[in-house]
Amino acid sequence: MELEELPEHLIILGGGYVGLEFGQMFCRFGSQVTIVQRSGQLLSEEDPDVAEAVAQILREDGIQVLLNAEAREARQENGTISLHVQAPDGQQVLRGSHLLVATGREPNTDALNLAAGGVAVDRRGYIVADERLETNVPGIYALGDVKGGPAFTHVSYDDYRILCANLLEGGERTVHDRPVPYVVFTDPQLGRVGLTERQAREAGRRFRVARMPMSWVARAVEVDETRGLMKALVDAETGQILGAAILGYQGGEIMAMIQVAMMGGLPYTALRDAVFTHPTLSEALNSLFSSLEDEGSG
Repeated sequence: MELEELPEHLIILGGGYVGLEFGQMFCRFGSQVTIVQRSGQLLSEEDPDVAEAVAQILREDGIQVLLNAEAREARQENGTISLHVQAPDGQQVLRGSHLLVATGREPNTDALNLAAGGVAVDRRGYIVADERLETNVPGIYALGDVKGGPAFTHVSYDDYRILCANLLEGGERTVHDRPVPYVVFTDPQLGRVGLTERQAREAGRRFRVARMPMSWVARAVEVDETRGLMKALVDAETGQILGAAILGYQGGEIMAMIQVAMMGGLPYTALRDAVFTHPTLSEALNSLFSSLEDEGSG
């Protein structure tokens, strides 16, 4: 973010949200960009169909995406970075002007001298905290990224609200079952809340899938932003919405509407049958939840 020159060829290690956001940004600045992902899909926590749709958008933008590619060695010589990668079709050497390592972060708890206070950490160095964010030492609490879990600003802020409510107001708030939405701020955005299809199967849930392309959304057509898709999971028995991924124009805002419905315990039919104004993105929820497919299960 503090570069004074535009990378001629930016190589990015890691296909998570940081790698994708920076990759697309520099691609649009004019850099050649290559994303190297160790696993078989970008955004490893997402469903394969959503991840592939994201990858297709990035490829359309001109970004080279290498999947199942493991970095073995990196060298810098005469201003050129050489990254040796083991890919499905053999070993290859990528040469670029800059390298961005976006493979995850480590907590800097080693500078806190936690042992002096008897505060426990896990094998990765994250502070261990319970559902009330209290550590193994009574009266000592951990908030935000330092305790592991999703590293999002809104999670850290909610941690603060939990402690504020409990310690100052005598509340009983916990992190149990709180929804943790997130948005990948690529263009278009990917908004996610609740269970993925894979997570629902692993949990043994019976569910139905609602899915449609953004090209079916009238507002997206009008603003010429039709890339992406909308996908939601619905409990097969109760009709409750289990989760959603919205990859498209203002995907994060559409996702938030579904999140509010989930928080309020509304069945999917409430969004399917609601009268939304035309032409808005919200009316796409009528069509999305009218497209339920056959039941799936764990």
